[in-house]
Amino acid sequence: MFDKEVYKARRRTLLEKMSGGDGDNGIAVFLGNTEAPQNYRGNDYKFRQDSSFLYYWGIDEPGFAAILDFDSGDECIFGDDVDIDDIIWMGPQESVASKAARVGAPVSAPAALFDKAVLDARARGRKVHFLPPSRYYNTMRLSILMGVFPEAVRTVAPVGVPLEGGVLFHASQELVKAVISMRLVKEDCEIEEIDKACGIGYLMHTEARNSCRPGVPEQEIVGRMEGVTISKGWGVSFTTILSQHGETLHNHRHDGIITPGNLLVIDAGAESNTHYASDFTRTLPCGGKFTSKQRDIYDIVADCNELAFSLARPGVTYRDIHLQVAARMLDSLKALGLVTGSVEDMVAEGIAGLFMPHGLGHNMGLDVHDMEDLGEDLVGYDDDQKRSSQLGLGSLRMARRLVPGHVITDEPGIYFVPALISKWKAEGTDRGMVNYQRLEAEYLDFGGIRLEDDLLVTADGCRRLGPHRLPIASADVEAAMA
Repeated sequence: MFDKEVYKARRRTLLEKMSGGDGDNGIAVFLGNTEAPQNYRGNDYKFRQDSSFLYYWGIDEPGFAAILDFDSGDECIFGDDVDIDDIIWMGPQESVASKAARVGAPVSAPAALFDKAVLDARARGRKVHFLPPSRYYNTMRLSILMGVFPEAVRTVAPVGVPLEGGVLFHASQELVKAVISMRLVKEDCEIEEIDKACGIGYLMHTEARNSCRPGVPEQEIVGRMEGVTISKGWGVSFTTILSQHGETLHNHRHDGIITPGNLLVIDAGAESNTHYASDFTRTLPCGGKFTSKQRDIYDIVADCNELAFSLARPGVTYRDIHLQVAARMLDSLKALGLVTGSVEDMVAEGIAGLFMPHGLGHNMGLDVHDMEDLGEDLVGYDDDQKRSSQLGLGSLRMARRLVPGHVITDEPGIYFVPALISKWKAEGTDRGMVNYQRLEAEYLDFGGIRLEDDLLVTADGCRRLGPHRLPIASADVEAAMA
């Protein structure tokens, strides 16, 4: 939890963004998360607070909600004090009023009054703004309060959508855009926490590299990595990806045994105790040394990672950086005889998508894919940008024009996906620009390589987050594994 002035300032800024114009500006309702049972009540999943609730209200506990009135400026946190039954199991607990005071909220009320306050606002014909919920419990609760089907409250209504009785029956794009505009640009206190998360990420990846030896089960490496995140912070920031089948981009199976000659892709991150995320990827030679063919591809990916870092600065769109990385990648693959034609034509035709079917990076903050619960295009694209239909570029999660305070990932990769290669060959997608003969003869069993760092856009460029950088040059990786 930050100082209460941080949360007060955030709510004040949101109030200013949402209070323009004449007439009723309405209220914003914020639902915190509740406990979620694994199989029965009392055996719950590890609690994780809703990130937007955490951002504005700071309370990292289940069962809370809040309302901010955009006309009066009134704000209230709703929650219940514990009773003697709770105290027996949990010990004495801080009061709701005290928790509210610690985040600068002047008023608190019992949880049951939240529903009444929302229904009263509806009855008076006031606008009720809310964010699209990610958890099903909150989806159902908003569905009941608003009197609509659950899917409606998870749908973001465009600005200016006609209201029924003054009430927004869909998630409010106006509120979503205001929240995104604030959370995209990180404050100094947030950057400090992300640096901490990156420090934990460095330790977890170092543990993985040190554990990567022939004969070691993948599951054992994952266990060692995740143990680091729990001992140093909240835990992992997403489900760990560790696989010797790097051609499967998000392979979560860990049932293999480290085998010399394979490549081990490790995409993993940590959360700080305040829930800010890190996200690194490294690809290791399982026997400690790259083969010449592996080194050729690895060095291209490492070069693309460095290129993206050198280009990231205020005023440049991350979409353009993705395209420049694609051009560098294709030019290097052309030198290996895997593609042919002019680089400009190959970029225009989306040939890079065969080898990198994902985008260059995404936003990161309180979530590893920051705010994508609010709408991926709303978070990652400026109003004058449209998502591409091409494979690869169309999966770019962050295309915006960069500004100081953006936190983004830099994660180029090259993958040889047999099914995708076969599909493109059969359909002629490549326009004659891909050397399938060589791909099929030499690369169908290659796997994949991805290399990822976390970047903070600064006033004159960017910097890599975290106290240290994981080894990335092929020679440095081999030296570290030795």
